[in-house]
Amino acid sequence: MKIEAIEVHILGGPAEESRPHWVSHYPVPAANELLVILRAEGGVTGFGLGSSNGPLDATAAMFADGLADFIVGADARAPERLYAQLTALTWQRVAFERGWGKPQIGLAAAAVDIAMWDLLGKLTGQPLYRLFGGHRDAVPCYVTCAYYRDGKDEAELREEMQMLKKQGHRAFKAKIGGLEIEADVARLRAIRDVIGADAELMIDVNGGWDLATATRAVKLLPEIDPRWLEEPVPWYDDRRLLKLLAQQTDIPLSAGESEMTAHGCRALLEEQAIRVLQFDCTRMGGFTMGRKLAALAELNHVEVAPHHDCFLHAHIVAASPAGLIVESFTDPERDPLQAELFADPPRIEDGTLYLKDEPGLGLELRPDTVEKYGRRIL
Repeated sequence: MKIEAIEVHILGGPAEESRPHWVSHYPVPAANELLVILRAEGGVTGFGLGSSNGPLDATAAMFADGLADFIVGADARAPERLYAQLTALTWQRVAFERGWGKPQIGLAAAAVDIAMWDLLGKLTGQPLYRLFGGHRDAVPCYVTCAYYRDGKDEAELREEMQMLKKQGHRAFKAKIGGLEIEADVARLRAIRDVIGADAELMIDVNGGWDLATATRAVKLLPEIDPRWLEEPVPWYDDRRLLKLLAQQTDIPLSAGESEMTAHGCRALLEEQAIRVLQFDCTRMGGFTMGRKLAALAELNHVEVAPHHDCFLHAHIVAASPAGLIVESFTDPERDPLQAELFADPPRIEDGTLYLKDEPGLGLELRPDTVEKYGRRIL
């Protein structure tokens, strides 16, 4: 059973020129995904997504520049084999000759790998969460919110939280780090006031504090009762800095979405720096490495809460006893793709995402949405 054809698209949301969504020190795009569709013999198709905050043109261009030749003709039933072959390109001569960068290869390999697993699920007639272990068929789900926006005051922040609360969410992740600590704590107090004491509240700094600032912040945050504190320190030495910060607080620390490899996530565990691991299968590793990281986290008594793409990562979280929760974006202005990309996606209700019995990812792409937001590369 061979791969016969491949399609590649870049999916991008509308530009937010007037009021972009900011985290601590940079804006995030409304949508920015590499879509890879693989067709196997017999017409069965599988798709995968690769996500990034930066431009995807160089990543997509690799497929037309020869990367597709490594994929077409591969065994559709062997995702581990193809993933190993694609990631090996990062240290082989062909990457230098073609000008393919390591981050671009890693992201492309992740999207292809997810598509391969989608195919394998369809070929075997099983949803991926069952193939991966089948620990459960429903997972907790939180919503990411409280972005900084031009002119956004406390009244608008409270309106946002009321909207999300009415959607049925019971867990919320707020962005902080863009203001002085005291001002951010005031924002968190307003959020806690709206969502109530029983709701879970996570805090995400997106690497926006130095160690001294983070150490001061963890003295002020216990009144907010955070479920975790995410990426509080800069990327360049986050593993050691997280370990040092963990010695100063009982608040669980989380990280992993900014790692470029599963080996970087492994180092976070080896440093005993975090209690929640947040790798992103669409940025690195695909499901091939995501499954291994979930097992490694379980053996190290660390919980798994992947970054982004709840409908994809729900399969990893549902399959493992270490699976904690998935991240959603249920404000269409923030992420129109979650709202529009899939026909009949899994149901999110009262803070829980319910997986479906359909094979593979259990997701059907909407062609009109792909056309609306997409640009076909191959």
